[in-house]
Amino acid sequence: MIKQIPKPISGGLILSYKCSAECRHCMYACSPKWNGDWISQEDLKKILMQLAGTIEPSPYGSETMSLNYGLHFTGGEPFLNYELLCKAVEIAEELNIPSTFVETNCCWCVNDELTREKLQLLKEKGLRGILISVNPFYLEYVPFERTERAIRVSQEVFGKNLMIYQKEYYRRFKEWGVKDRVSFENYLKLEKKEDFAKNVEFFIMGRAPYKLEGKLEEFFPKYQAAYFFNEPCRPSFLRSWHNHFDNYGNYVPGYCGGISLGDCRNLESLLEEGVEIEEYPVLGFLINEDLKGLFQFAKDFGYMELREGYFSKCHLCIDIRKYLVVKKEFKELKPIEFYLHLK
Repeated sequence: MIKQIPKPISGGLILSYKCSAECRHCMYACSPKWNGDWISQEDLKKILMQLAGTIEPSPYGSETMSLNYGLHFTGGEPFLNYELLCKAVEIAEELNIPSTFVETNCCWCVNDELTREKLQLLKEKGLRGILISVNPFYLEYVPFERTERAIRVSQEVFGKNLMIYQKEYYRRFKEWGVKDRVSFENYLKLEKKEDFAKNVEFFIMGRAPYKLEGKLEEFFPKYQAAYFFNEPCRPSFLRSWHNHFDNYGNYVPGYCGGISLGDCRNLESLLEEGVEIEEYPVLGFLINEDLKGLFQFAKDFGYMELREGYFSKCHLCIDIRKYLVVKKEFKELKPIEFYLHLK
């Protein structure tokens, strides 16, 4: 059975999974422990040339940016390889890819001069904007004064094409007078229990169920696997917006780290030919039967349901995949390193 993959109208190009931080919530299990394996310039050109025919601009125009439109450069932390980031921006500009921006944790923003110099050069090369990540998990690794500096200088360089994700966390940290790093345990002491996930997006997926175990239970209940069987994947597993394309050539659907729809270096063929799901059983179950079928498939391999239950459907899915990846080689469970860096 062939399943067609929607044409991606927006997304993020993962230059590497290597990061300056090892955030407890990371959807893609990024950390300093990854080998760099930065995307090659050859693959960079291949992927960008094909995305040039699919990426759509922000509704406000190609010179502006929106979270679910255009193309962003991400990781890992893309500023760990600034020369490669510049090259990616140059190629995207040559190909007229609209609404480009970079995502960063601001670890590199050690002073105003360096921050302004790097951002100004990226803008001159064609970058439209910047997304600055702000949350209590980055706060464990990046002094908040660097985040504040990045926001202030980005406002000067990119103007309205500055996005803070998430503004509510930024407001809280400013209100508390934070300047340095803060451990997650100390953050919880500052935060009111009822405000922990209020007015913010919080996804319990990727590394979060494992690295935050013992800390999330007072905020979120756990359920048995069957509780999630009749729920469709959220966000949609096969969607046209905000997918990712990594340095190993994997077409990663949405935020589903560790899953590959195929080789994005051959994106045009992949979109035209679709996926033969009989050859990709994990994909097949997720597409046709959602998690109920995948759960039974995993049980046949010896998977045991967690007695204490799962925080979310994504938690169930990733726990199943983490088990399957060591039992057999599945072409769709890539990169393998993702599963090694979850804990």
